[in-house]
Amino acid sequence: MAGLVPPGATINTDPSNAKSKEDEKVDYFNLPCPIPYEEIHREALMSLKPELFEGLRFDFTKGLNQKFSLSHSVFMGPIEVPSHQTTDALKVPTAHYEFGANYIDPKLMLIGRVLTDGRLSARVKCDLTDNLSLKANAQLTNEDHMSHGMINFDYKGKDYRSQFQFGNGALLGASYIQSVTPRLSLGGEVFWAGQHRKSGIGYAGRYETDKMVATGQVASTGMVALSYVQKLSEKVSLASDFMYNYMSRDVTASVGYDYILRQCRLRGKIDSNGCTAAYLEERLNMGLNFILSAEIDHRKKDYKFGFGLTVG
Repeated sequence: MAGLVPPGATINTDPSNAKSKEDEKVDYFNLPCPIPYEEIHREALMSLKPELFEGLRFDFTKGLNQKFSLSHSVFMGPIEVPSHQTTDALKVPTAHYEFGANYIDPKLMLIGRVLTDGRLSARVKCDLTDNLSLKANAQLTNEDHMSHGMINFDYKGKDYRSQFQFGNGALLGASYIQSVTPRLSLGGEVFWAGQHRKSGIGYAGRYETDKMVATGQVASTGMVALSYVQKLSEKVSLASDFMYNYMSRDVTASVGYDYILRQCRLRGKIDSNGCTAAYLEERLNMGLNFILSAEIDHRKKDYKFGFGLTVG
């Protein structure tokens, strides 16, 4: 063996180099299926846009069997309504009770809600085949022109997803997203609102690894959206986003965090307008969660605090 090796040459006995070369080979006929087009900012939204609220909230869910459950919700606190005299919204004290019924099956999901103010909402998700699913949602109210409904057909291919939307007001939409590499997916969307005589087209891209997710989206309506999420560990992740509208010249940027502990989850953010927010979910016991919500805007002198309990 020594006679076959030239002087000064070395033998590479590290199998990791050969393995890394094998990993570089990409099978473009076996790419993963991307996430839906409407969810490309999913990780950033989870960290930067939790369900903030102001006032008191109590949610109780009672399971009658493995598939059917009933829910009761009580909310007491102000709601914001637009003001015709100033640009700031007016806060109107309110309280309402919400009753819900849920049916969840591996291939069918039915969710209904009715509120004391007369609003009625319903959601349906049905897997028609292994690749084709139907999603529908509707809301009926006593207010004029506030009731709406929409039906979506989602098709999941081997390395792509497509969606078709039909809504009231002659709303038509379609989207498509395709995996280009194992980490990169590109897509686009179009829509037509016949009632308002408006149309638009948009494009988006998403790049993800085990430690980060970067997304970008642009639309003819003037929207430019960028987001980035860095996963520091299994429990900690940092997120940032950038929103720009080249029609109105509005710019907003924010940074936030998502920290998952053994008994709680803490999310917070601060944006370029000086608004800070935090959202805490604490598990007190099995099926019992305590929620704290806070949002502070020093520029507008607007301070919102909320707490709640979730049972079931």
